[in-house]
Amino acid sequence: MSLPSFSRPRRRGIYILPNLFTTAALFCGFFAIVQAMNHNFEVAAIAIFVAMVFDGLDGRIARLTGTQSEFGAQYDSLSDMVCFGAAPALVAYEWALMDLGKAGWIVSFIYCAGAALRLARFNTNIDAVDKRFFQGLPSPAAAALIAGTVWLSIDNHFTPDETPWLRGVACLVTFFAGISMVSNVPFWSGKSINLRKSVPFIVVIALVLAFALGSFYPPGTFFGLFVAYALSGYLYAIWQWQRRRAKERAERDLAESAESFVTETDEHSAETVTANDTEDAGPEDGEAGENPPDDDTPPWDEQVRAPH
Repeated sequence: MSLPSFSRPRRRGIYILPNLFTTAALFCGFFAIVQAMNHNFEVAAIAIFVAMVFDGLDGRIARLTGTQSEFGAQYDSLSDMVCFGAAPALVAYEWALMDLGKAGWIVSFIYCAGAALRLARFNTNIDAVDKRFFQGLPSPAAAALIAGTVWLSIDNHFTPDETPWLRGVACLVTFFAGISMVSNVPFWSGKSINLRKSVPFIVVIALVLAFALGSFYPPGTFFGLFVAYALSGYLYAIWQWQRRRAKERAERDLAESAESFVTETDEHSAETVTANDTEDAGPEDGEAGENPPDDDTPPWDEQVRAPH
């Protein structure tokens, strides 16, 4: 009698390469928090931008190598929450919002909560939205607005202590980034770009100029690019709204024109019918001629037989 053999369940492993980039992004986000606590704000801002690079690479490498997994997707979301949710909120608070009191930490919390809600909505609506557009400002772009503001200000020797208006700017940027993440404004995702497709030569020149500007003055270039991207969604939404209004106005005018045409046609038909009825109707009794005979005039036969 042979004993039954029990097979050990197969362990499900994780892919190293894409998760390695996700871990690098998570390290950059944690490093940004540590540097912000040590008041090294420029290093913290740069670390957030580096985290953006690693975050953009992990998904693309997973797709290129066929190593996509549910674990990698969840791990990437948790890493994004640290890198682009907690880290920028803490950097903004430690840099400029701390002296605003209660308003400062409330604005920082609004940004942090907006990032969490943005990531949760993205994970649940990933198959229900248009792939060409993001629903709301992506969390890396929102983090770049805050990191770019900090990096550009420090590079130009502006500090919140010496320029008090900078605290207001930081508060507005943080609040705008947090609200934009949970909005329904569409932002171009860039997923429609096909790297295998040929492009015009002017596109190559634009890429070269972008790299040149980025290497010449990185703080201003990165900040300008992400400000333009953050505003592009609202401009596109306004353009779509104007097109929709124009279409509705055109449909309403067409409907009014059709209704007016039908009304005029009915009135013309009614007038034609009335005129035809009037022409076809004969004179009534007693109105047979223009000069009806008098009652005293004898009939024609009697006039003929009358003696002369």
